Amino acid sequence: MAKKKTLKPSTNRDYTRKHRCTFMLNDKEYASLECYMKKYNIKNKSKLIRDILMFEVIKRQADDSPTLFD
Repeated sequence: MAKKKTLKPSTNRDYTRKHRCTFMLNDKEYASLECYMKKYNIKNKSKLIRDILMFEVIKRQADDSPTLFD
């Protein structure tokens, strides 16, 4: 059986998360989030929310940026 690779923390200080963002969910939103995490066997809620949020932010920034032929 192959050994699992261990992830080492990044030594690059530029990527250290030091800004906290908090938000509130109502009961239905929270239940939906919990159901999604259970269905897809997701253990890390912070990573899930961060990945989805940043994907959408970066995608919209790319869509909104001016192009050469606009």
